Amino acid sequence: MAHPTANLWPKFDSFNIGILPVPPHPKLSLHYLKKIANYARNKGKAGCPRLSYPTWKHIACNKLGLLEDLAWMYFEGFDLLTEHNPEERLQYHEGAVQNSKTIDVWRNSLSVDTLQFLLYLFLQQLHKISLRSSLVAGEEWPSRSRSPDIDGRTSPGSSTKNMDESNHLVFVLNYLSDILALLAEADSYSSTANDVLLSVQSVEALSFLLEGTTNKNKTIQPVHQIALHQQMQSRSGYSKITQAFSFKTFESWVRSSLGSNPFGITGCIQSGHRLSWSTAGEDGTKRGRVATNCNKAPKTSQLVILSQISKQTLAKSSQILVDSRVKVHRCHYSYIYLLSPVRFASIEKCRHTTVVLGAVETSVHLIGCEHVTVIAAAGRFTVSGSTLCTLHMLTPTRPVLLGGNDSLVLAPYHTHYPMLQHDMASIGLAPKPSQWNNPICVGPDHQEEHPVYKLMSPKEFYTFVIPFEMDGTTTEVPGGLPVQYEKALVQRDRQINSWQQSVKETSLTAEQKKHLQALVENKFQIWLAETGHKRELDGLVPMSLSPGK
Repeated sequence: MAHPTANLWPKFDSFNIGILPVPPHPKLSLHYLKKIANYARNKGKAGCPRLSYPTWKHIACNKLGLLEDLAWMYFEGFDLLTEHNPEERLQYHEGAVQNSKTIDVWRNSLSVDTLQFLLYLFLQQLHKISLRSSLVAGEEWPSRSRSPDIDGRTSPGSSTKNMDESNHLVFVLNYLSDILALLAEADSYSSTANDVLLSVQSVEALSFLLEGTTNKNKTIQPVHQIALHQQMQSRSGYSKITQAFSFKTFESWVRSSLGSNPFGITGCIQSGHRLSWSTAGEDGTKRGRVATNCNKAPKTSQLVILSQISKQTLAKSSQILVDSRVKVHRCHYSYIYLLSPVRFASIEKCRHTTVVLGAVETSVHLIGCEHVTVIAAAGRFTVSGSTLCTLHMLTPTRPVLLGGNDSLVLAPYHTHYPMLQHDMASIGLAPKPSQWNNPICVGPDHQEEHPVYKLMSPKEFYTFVIPFEMDGTTTEVPGGLPVQYEKALVQRDRQINSWQQSVKETSLTAEQKKHLQALVENKFQIWLAETGHKRELDGLVPMSLSPGK
């Protein structure tokens, strides 16, 4: 009987959702992470196997010199990737709806898996710029490796690309020894000289980074389950006597088994299923491409990619979207409505486009965009390399503004669709608190005298109507609008009512009223054309929203 072979790859969520596309704090290098590991082990229950937030805060602020906001951002970001049922998520968010004193008490009650958290911090090194490696390579300036984009082109202007399976694979192969050394306990030596033991717990932590199959089986398993397979133990280095893995043998087995994620972006483009989602727009415009790997991938690895949609309107509520990872790429002058609960959404290199999302479980990444409006309720928002973009957000965490941004407008969530509250509950997203107006700026190019963002003025605020009929019970914005924005809407309604009343009370003749109406309609049409709303309305005329495939 043939022995099973393992096929391993980097996990999509850990690398694409977990990594912030910005060089990490210098004190998050391997040297300091090893010190954190030893410190945590010596702290007993407060440090290992689960790291309490007070312990992490002490390490980050007092040992590494991180600001408390940054320490919490990393801690909270890791927790977003941790599997929680919706009820646990809602309880988590409810704990944050407190005053400052009780928030500290709530945070101090939290903990995360120590080893997996260390791996999460180590992953941030993916976007580190290395002066030494640049000198070795003979480059004039430090740079990161570039790789083909979805449409086969390189993107030299983008420093925030983080959805590249080949880069992820190269990173794991280059740093596998360091990763395993970080997981190994300092005093865990086997009877063989110079060979360190890896505990089962350490290999379980590695499942935060790696998953795979045996004999190309469609069932995806975490790496520790594959390594402990009865017929795999001799090659993975597991000993029933020590109940641990040989460091050298395990590392060799992982290296020989590693490959690119078959359910990643590249796999979806090359062998995925093209979706015939209807769009409406100007005659002769390019339809764009919508593809998914749902024909091959299990639900936990399902992707939906929308690319190069230009001057079109696309609206969809679909079971395919539910719990999928969504990538909106290079869409221009378009209106995109994806009204289903999704796991993650990335909006990259889009221009003059509005993207309306349903509830997003983890995060929305806005990368390299210009004149883009995003409307979503999500666990977190991150923005990098984007200009003149507006974000209407409902989020329990602080939006993360990274490098390369300029002229961002942050605004409260201002819309709803009938299934919104149901979709939010299904992923454990509460309507309060919403931190839309409390961003955290990360990176060296943020200066108080030249902020990269502003909060939307109530005078510029309008609610957004999603113009599709759906079944459901949501009839208002979850959690309501902030007081100042609600007052602005009420005041505007009063002005409109006052104007209408004034028109009624004037003694205009029928001909004069007809002329006034024509004048108002003409001004309205001019406003629609100048603002681009005419194209939006024209695209909506033939559209309907159905919950089909």
